[in-house]
Amino acid sequence: MKMKQGEFIALSASTMMLTALGIDIMLPAFRELRKHFGLDPQSTETAKIIAFFFMGQVAQIIFGTLSDRFGRLPILRIGFPLYIIGGIAAAFAPSLSLMFVARFIAGVGASAVFMTTIAGVRDRFVGNEMARIMSLIFTIFLFTPVIAPFLGSTILHISSWQMVFLTPPFFALIVFLWSLRLEESLPKNKRVSLDFSSIGKSMGYVLRNRTFLRYTAITTLLFTALSSYVASSEHIIGGIYGKPSLFIWIFGGMGLFMALSTFTNAHLSAKYGARRTIKSLLLTYTLVAAGLTILALSFGDPPNMLLFFIAVTLLMAINLAVEPNSSALALEPLGNVAGMASAVYGTIFFSIGATLGSIISKLMSSGVFPLVIAYLVIGISGLLLASNDRRPK
Repeated sequence: MKMKQGEFIALSASTMMLTALGIDIMLPAFRELRKHFGLDPQSTETAKIIAFFFMGQVAQIIFGTLSDRFGRLPILRIGFPLYIIGGIAAAFAPSLSLMFVARFIAGVGASAVFMTTIAGVRDRFVGNEMARIMSLIFTIFLFTPVIAPFLGSTILHISSWQMVFLTPPFFALIVFLWSLRLEESLPKNKRVSLDFSSIGKSMGYVLRNRTFLRYTAITTLLFTALSSYVASSEHIIGGIYGKPSLFIWIFGGMGLFMALSTFTNAHLSAKYGARRTIKSLLLTYTLVAAGLTILALSFGDPPNMLLFFIAVTLLMAINLAVEPNSSALALEPLGNVAGMASAVYGTIFFSIGATLGSIISKLMSSGVFPLVIAYLVIGISGLLLASNDRRPK
């Protein structure tokens, strides 16, 4: 790799940042969107703007197949225009239905960028080193939730919600031009032929791998929790707790804590290994979720706002610290089909996680108890999956 490691990490973080920016920057604009489209102030319809973007990630399975045949760079360069076009179309959509379609297209573009980024990291690194690199990428990437809500709120004060929606496509154009410096990471002699037999063989090889399925399931569970909170965060803070002015501060502060946790994870995974680290993190997650459940059962729904957001911040921070480890462990045994493995991995956790997260979000019209119970179930399930990995170290 001719590009220095520092620049590669920064570029990879920026490409992955497009997914977060395509969500977080527009959360402060949801109130204006409800007014613009004549929705009830308590409507949860705006959560679908996030859900449809996540659902667009189902295209990763197609892009993964193509990237194993043609290389990572061609697919990366297909993803950027789709993201940009979808983002612009969403900003000028005359109805919510058309906006959902545009958001799905933007999500499809983001899926190509996201998938090729992870596959590119896997092409270059493996195991604990991949977990370390992914943690560093996530540390930079997670500053997006810190900055984006403030940026969205600032743009909203001086302009319109349409300008908020146009910011991610503009940023994508800059990253696209930067990505032209990136070199192909998949040599021609490692590419697979594009026929149903080869595709079926590669997919079967991936889906039969128990390690891959175990850690993909863990990521899917945790992404369910993440997507349900992100999609509902504006409604929880502004609607359920009645503190809309605190939204950008709570969301941004949470993002800062999440970024610090992934940076810490880079050191933990390097010192103790990804498997040991992920078990400890999931145990902590389950204990915090249990404490939050007891709080909600004892004092009613919604529970005390300060205690609720302290617990959720801890859970989301652990969530994002686990993901680099689970992705590294899932993809570690599948280096020879990294594109397909990355695509199946991303497709499963994004599409299933977003769908389940959307269901949880829909249930939170007047309280947060569905989210609280989901955290506990997810924590227990994830811990059981990780604890049952008894392979030799």
